[in-house]
Amino acid sequence: MEKFKLALVQMNSGNDLAANVATLSRSLQEARGAGAQLIATPENTGLLGADTADTLAKALPEAGHPVLELARSFAREQGVWILIGSIHVRADAERCRNRSYLIGADGSIVAYYDKIHMFDARLPHGEYRESATFVPGDRAVVADTPWGKLGMTICYDVRFAGLYRKLAQAGATMLSVPAAFTVPTGQAHWHVLLRARAIEHACYVLAPAQVGLHANGRRTYGHSVVVAPWGELLADAGDAGPGVVVAEIDPEAVQKAREALPSLRHDRPFQLG
Repeated sequence: MEKFKLALVQMNSGNDLAANVATLSRSLQEARGAGAQLIATPENTGLLGADTADTLAKALPEAGHPVLELARSFAREQGVWILIGSIHVRADAERCRNRSYLIGADGSIVAYYDKIHMFDARLPHGEYRESATFVPGDRAVVADTPWGKLGMTICYDVRFAGLYRKLAQAGATMLSVPAAFTVPTGQAHWHVLLRARAIEHACYVLAPAQVGLHANGRRTYGHSVVVAPWGELLADAGDAGPGVVVAEIDPEAVQKAREALPSLRHDRPFQLG
């Protein structure tokens, strides 16, 4: 497989869907102008609501969702692949789904993934209960791209190494982790977790992120990063604000890393205790 250019879009999504869509449109154009063949956006691309009520009030059905419509038309017009990190898709009157989409260069929806692990945590800087807003997913997803198989995840999933093991053993050579990490947890864990997931499974990790202060009072960490299969950081957008970073991806690097350390073939059964 040939090398290709990947762009990560770092955003500061608010609770105004139209404004976020306008920002996304400009960012997609910037990324394509930089030569990107695959463009990835963060979790909550379309909306980061002020609270649960605000999020639910503004969640839309999949059909006709403006973020999805924009991404599909842009992909088709430009012949580019797009990973929408996530949008909020209405599930019922009480909750929605935090759903990521992979869109092909013809504008088709190649795959979608609903976030499995809900960020329900009580931290020194605040309490979070995603399960009050979102219906958790129940299936892992590996999707075909022209450059290899992509294992799709979202944000808090990154703390569950077993999910990534299954994705890699199912053939994934790239792992997507679109996110909206808080600043304190980001400072402590973001780079460590992403590099670990890449090294453990000899995969590229693509992690576009939210950055800055949002309508709900949360500050997100930024640092959209691309990690190589050996653990090197190929790109890091930092925390100064929204923007686009580009990295060259070499699919052959996955095979080289897996030949050097073939740990995916070394799992053994064991008993506990």
